[in-house]
Amino acid sequence: MKILTVDIGTGTQDIFLYDSNLDIENGFKLVLPSPTMMIHRRLKQALHASRRPILLTGHQMGGGPSAWAIEEYARAGIPVYMTPSAATTLNDELDKVEKLGIKIVSEEESNKLQVTRYELKDFDFELISKTFKDYGVSLDDLSAIAVAVFDHGNAPAGVSDRQFRFDYLDERIKEKNSLSAFAYLSNDIPKIMTRLQSVADSAHELPCPLVVMDTAPAAVLGANFDPTVMRRKRKIIVNVGNFHTLAFRLGDGIEGVFEHHTGEIDLPKLEKYIRALADGSLKHQDIFDDMGHGALVYGTNPFEFGKDEFDVVVTGPRRSMFSLTPALSPGERGELRPYFAVPFGDMMIAGCFGLLAATAEILPNLAEPILGSLRSGHGRGVAPWDS
Repeated sequence: MKILTVDIGTGTQDIFLYDSNLDIENGFKLVLPSPTMMIHRRLKQALHASRRPILLTGHQMGGGPSAWAIEEYARAGIPVYMTPSAATTLNDELDKVEKLGIKIVSEEESNKLQVTRYELKDFDFELISKTFKDYGVSLDDLSAIAVAVFDHGNAPAGVSDRQFRFDYLDERIKEKNSLSAFAYLSNDIPKIMTRLQSVADSAHELPCPLVVMDTAPAAVLGANFDPTVMRRKRKIIVNVGNFHTLAFRLGDGIEGVFEHHTGEIDLPKLEKYIRALADGSLKHQDIFDDMGHGALVYGTNPFEFGKDEFDVVVTGPRRSMFSLTPALSPGERGELRPYFAVPFGDMMIAGCFGLLAATAEILPNLAEPILGSLRSGHGRGVAPWDS
């Protein structure tokens, strides 16, 4: 049985091909530029070379680098056209996209334009399949595909994207207190989660079922497969991403969570928020008023570091924020000494392992071999699905 897992971030897309006939450490893996970075580079090259008018079609995808490049192209005075579905990459409110100097055109109108065309989408199964095929590996016999992206959700006009996402997190945790609550079969995606839906829309002819999931819960769930992490019944797992930092307090299920923008925090501030999440004093407004997304605390049983089997675990591409190297000042080095999770020997694809575990829950007919493989590396710890 084979399952393709793809964790799509801002800097990279991390790909793991699970094969039940292999030890999980022997699964094939790729760490490649993210789709948003690929678009960014192509547009920057075009801006400095041809400077031709461009048309962006396709689907909503991750913003950041792609959005910066599109806006820079428009500011240069070169015509930029976008179809409505592609334009939501910049903003769900299309009038705000047009204010950037970008022309929104219908699919029919786009066919008449003499421009250089670019297709926007987060998940390119054809390209990934070709890459594997070039190395003699076929993806024709997949049992499932699982893809993770970060989705703010489609907030109504006048409603903060940050608040809207946290209301969604609160709803999911209260409905199903589990990290896998943020994973869906493709036909069960909530309508408000438009980026997740765009992944499904762009991959409508897949040879197998598609599972989609939010990136941060996937990474946190995957970090749990490090044997040292499993043995810690109570813990805070921090995923320090390129754009977003999210911390889950885990014990009796999900006891709390906060999410901030990585670029808005330094190590002393992050440690302060982690301590407040641990002792239960963290408030939503503490994070929201600091330009983050927010915080939720459900558990009423506070604890201190080093007690009650609690500790701090870190994963993510920006985890070096927690430097363990002596610095010139204690503030630069930080006071916490977190454990750096390495599930199955590879931090970069922690999200893929989380996707694999969520797939076992979403598609129970595939669960037995997946759980057997995931259990193979957890030693004497308590597996995440048993905690």
